[in-house]
Amino acid sequence: MYFYKNEFMNKEDIQLSPDDRGYYFGDGIYEVFRVYQGQLYEQDAHMQRLQRTASEVRLTLPFTIEKIGQILTELVDKNKLIEGTLYLQITRGEAPRAHPFPTQAEPIMLAYCTEVPRPTATIHNGIKAITFADIRWLRCDLKTLNLLPNVMAKQAALDHGVQEVVLHREGTVTECSASNLMMIKDGVLYTHPANHLILHGITRAVVLRLAGVLEIPVKEEAFTTKQLMAADEAFITGTTVEITPILEVDGLTIGAGTPGAYTRKLQEEFVRTFS
Repeated sequence: MYFYKNEFMNKEDIQLSPDDRGYYFGDGIYEVFRVYQGQLYEQDAHMQRLQRTASEVRLTLPFTIEKIGQILTELVDKNKLIEGTLYLQITRGEAPRAHPFPTQAEPIMLAYCTEVPRPTATIHNGIKAITFADIRWLRCDLKTLNLLPNVMAKQAALDHGVQEVVLHREGTVTECSASNLMMIKDGVLYTHPANHLILHGITRAVVLRLAGVLEIPVKEEAFTTKQLMAADEAFITGTTVEITPILEVDGLTIGAGTPGAYTRKLQEEFVRTFS
């Protein structure tokens, strides 16, 4: 069961218009929610980010934020989803192709659920990554549909036989293709500040909160690829990946080459937030 425009319907009954601005301009916004035990995880935080992104790109939401929340909760219930993800997308609407905002178009909302198990293998065993130039635009804090640079980066990782890329701007690490990045050095957690160069990840915020609970010092400041290579531990955070250790970057081992003690503590604390 999907939600499209103003109603719940089956996927095969949805008719997408070629005039949808999301189709030819990527003129839209989105959120991906994790569902644990039939509940939307960190729903309020996702909604706040959705509202902020909509405001920044001057897109009017089709419903109140409260109504959108009700629709998403009903969608999870209708699909009987216990563990998985919910994808929400809102475009500026249907209009003849022209760059200026259309005066008559109404925003279009699409949402659907997918059964996705927790990636327990990679969470436990870790992944490998390569570095990759961050060629994205300068409003990475907005969760818009313009993801071609991210797609290119992710494919580069797969082409090199690894699972993720570490994006950097002239040697300064920002984040990854679809996740935020953190490292541990001498017992301190480092991550890029939440400015316009990275997405303000929901899981990122949860992990920083948990670091406070565990009394792990945090420094939200930029670090270089060279500093990353000298880290004791590194991991990515994200809605679908949770907290996943990075064991190797560009063929060089991070720390001991195994998931570190701080990473494990954060993983254990994270599970407690939804179990």
